[in-house]
Amino acid sequence: MEVLNYLATTPLALVVVVVALGLLVGSFLNVVILRLPVMMFRSWKRDCAEMADNLPAHPALDDLSKPFNLIKPDSHCPKCGASVRAWQNIPLISWLLLRGRCAECGTPIGLRYPAVELVTAIASATLLLVFPWGWQLAAMLVFTWLLISMSVIDIDHQILPDSMTLGLLWLGLLVNTQGLFTDLHSAVYGAAAGYGILWAVFWLFKLVTGKEGMGYGDFKLLAALGAWLGADSLLLIILLSSVVGATVGIAGILILGRDKNLPIPFGPYLAAAGWIAALWGNDITSWYLRLL
Repeated sequence: MEVLNYLATTPLALVVVVVALGLLVGSFLNVVILRLPVMMFRSWKRDCAEMADNLPAHPALDDLSKPFNLIKPDSHCPKCGASVRAWQNIPLISWLLLRGRCAECGTPIGLRYPAVELVTAIASATLLLVFPWGWQLAAMLVFTWLLISMSVIDIDHQILPDSMTLGLLWLGLLVNTQGLFTDLHSAVYGAAAGYGILWAVFWLFKLVTGKEGMGYGDFKLLAALGAWLGADSLLLIILLSSVVGATVGIAGILILGRDKNLPIPFGPYLAAAGWIAALWGNDITSWYLRLL
């Protein structure tokens, strides 16, 4: 206290201390400026080298000069290249009419396509049980569709694209500026806590085992769920996702003989838990409290 009083009453001493502190911090900043970019470049180089060896086989990866996005090329059979006609592109119905096969070459069309369509339809309709017509319903439809998309991508490739997780996060904050699902303060705290909780778990697990237990996409997804549903929802989401993930993982090992060392994507469990919490979180919490 005496030192602070002295500095407050002695301008010259205050200048000397601030300059000295500035020099010390500046020296550390030079280290950060020099090393942090190199650290990032090294990480990117390792990631790119690993990814080049592990990319799935796909014709679109053979020739990068051809356009490949959500619009081009037109829908076609990946086996024979035949274009999918309009009547062959009706959700669920076309798959049934074609008996699950390409009309040209007879190659089986994976069950994944109608399954995703059916799940999306059922999940969208289920929202009507909870949300009346209005902005809440519209927002929850987008919320549901993004969660389904991310879940399937994570199952296939064990990645959660930033464009989706971060887009969901910002959208959650935006809708809650109007208090659609929670107040803005709770949404901000939920986003921060959602990311921070899994970040802490990640590093604790890595320090103890030397392994990475989950990806950064999971942090961002939980942050997005917190932005939509508020900080109060995070405990329920984490508990639900952990129980479902552990159950499915153990069942896969015991019933299907799955290698326990193979990584399990956690994103689908987080997404399912977040969706359940959005619809019935209050009911589940009330039931649990009554049970206690």
